[in-house]
Amino acid sequence: MTEDKIGSGIGAEIGLNGAENGAEVAGVPADKSAEAAGENRAAEAEKIALEKGLHILYEDNQIIVALKPQMMGCCPDESKDENLFDKLKEYIKEAYHKSGNVYLGLIHRLDRPTGGVMVFAKTSKAASRLSEGLQKGDFEKKYLAVLVGEAEGERGTLVNYLRKNTVNNMVYICTPSEEGAKYAELDYKVLGVKNKLTLAEIRLHTGRTHQIRVQTAGISHPVYGDMRYGGASAKKGKLALFAYSLSFTHPVTKERLKFVALPPDEMPWKTFDVETLAGVKTKND
Repeated sequence: MTEDKIGSGIGAEIGLNGAENGAEVAGVPADKSAEAAGENRAAEAEKIALEKGLHILYEDNQIIVALKPQMMGCCPDESKDENLFDKLKEYIKEAYHKSGNVYLGLIHRLDRPTGGVMVFAKTSKAASRLSEGLQKGDFEKKYLAVLVGEAEGERGTLVNYLRKNTVNNMVYICTPSEEGAKYAELDYKVLGVKNKLTLAEIRLHTGRTHQIRVQTAGISHPVYGDMRYGGASAKKGKLALFAYSLSFTHPVTKERLKFVALPPDEMPWKTFDVETLAGVKTKND
């Protein structure tokens, strides 16, 4: 069964290891004392997360699912800028009073200008299993994008070969025979068209650098705000690309999980009723 979670917070999932079975704390039955202890730990952790500006969708002993803001790196890089990976490690260390180094496994990435849902592993076992699942296609990633122009038709598939120029960090559509060419495929569904803009849902079948940006620009519908690949036609503004849905199998429980989140309530997203058009529910099932 797939469980949808939207901004569900962390209270119901963390702090599950309260009093040992059969024990009592201050005369309170074990089950009630464990529940109370768990609630206190959850409240403390949630407070720390908010203080650090983190939006945690879900957390248990094995994984943590969080929302990456636009223009924040997902992990450390040469810029030494603030990044989600380090912020989550700091949060875990403080919230659970960890001494020494805190383990956190990076499973997948999002480009700096792209916001959205990410999952990290809290144990090496979870990291290994999630990474294996990612390689075998167990992860389903869906994005929302505002594209420039009015796309024709209801849905389509884009198939290209892409190569990356490591000198300028640009990605180009190329022929299959070119050196460094990598196969790239995505599906898109048009959710709405308004004011010469298109709201599209995009599902990746491959995970190439800048894939969505390059392939949509290749059909003359660049992502809004993507001056890099769309040029002047892309319109100035924040990149309107958001990883709104992430589905995968839990590395330990084997439960199928799905997490969704809405893009920022700002232009150009406000052109559309994104919540309705994307079919995003505002409460957990």
